[in-house]
Amino acid sequence: MFCRSAGRALRALALLQLQPPARAAPFTARGPAACYGTSITSAKIQVNGVHLHYQQTGEGSHAVLLLPGMLGSGQTDFGPQLKSMNKQLFTVVAWDPRGYGKSIPPSRDFPPDFFERDAKDAVDLMQALKFKKFSLLGWSDGGITALIAAAKYPNLIHKLVVWGANASVTQEDVRIYNGIRDVSKWSEKVRKPLEELYGHKYFAETCEAWVDGISRFAENSDGSICQQLLPDIKCPTFIIHGEKDPLVPQAHAEYIHKHIKGSRLLLMPEGKHNLHLRFAKDFNREVENFLR
Repeated sequence: MFCRSAGRALRALALLQLQPPARAAPFTARGPAACYGTSITSAKIQVNGVHLHYQQTGEGSHAVLLLPGMLGSGQTDFGPQLKSMNKQLFTVVAWDPRGYGKSIPPSRDFPPDFFERDAKDAVDLMQALKFKKFSLLGWSDGGITALIAAAKYPNLIHKLVVWGANASVTQEDVRIYNGIRDVSKWSEKVRKPLEELYGHKYFAETCEAWVDGISRFAENSDGSICQQLLPDIKCPTFIIHGEKDPLVPQAHAEYIHKHIKGSRLLLMPEGKHNLHLRFAKDFNREVENFLR
């Protein structure tokens, strides 16, 4: 789904020189993980004036919220996690942020505080579901939302896992985002399920609006989205990054790692932006071990 020029630019990007992070062992293809047959329920609940859709599975005492990326939903973004995470240890909730998935209406928009709005919605959803404390697993935009939530609501967050996330937007990032503005240029494999979920018009218009909305952060000092909040994150934090991610340069993961005290960074040599789907078994194992 990404333009060739963006890929070339990413490969040319110089990486920050930090303490060497852990590197994952060679991955196997997706395969079944431990599953205890617990069904996946689907429901809506009113939170902050909107009806938010969520899926829930598992019966464990450790509650986990999965936060999807741009245009994402539990259904499209977290199938292998909902199916195969350990359901005796965890209660897993995957939500559709307002304007995404089945949390429509309202239509999705991108005001300057849309990440903060999502963070409050996510936390308030879990409280409405009677979870007193929970962990966050955030992918891409959902990772940004999770970082903000962990910083602003520290008493509610047990542990934090983020991948494909960034705390700032550079001019290089803006160029990459503009490379995916036109959804007709996306691969059919990525485009088709989103068109089926949203219809072409809503999908295309929302993607363009997202590019405009996230690109505005590049106008801030240092392009910050939430850089100033990272030192406020006190919970155990696990950052995962795919070394072949064509959308988010590795320097973003390294910056987050550097500015969250005590955090752990794992690099996946063959991982791309959707590493939790492509290498679901390995991803689930790493995350479950961290959450235990």
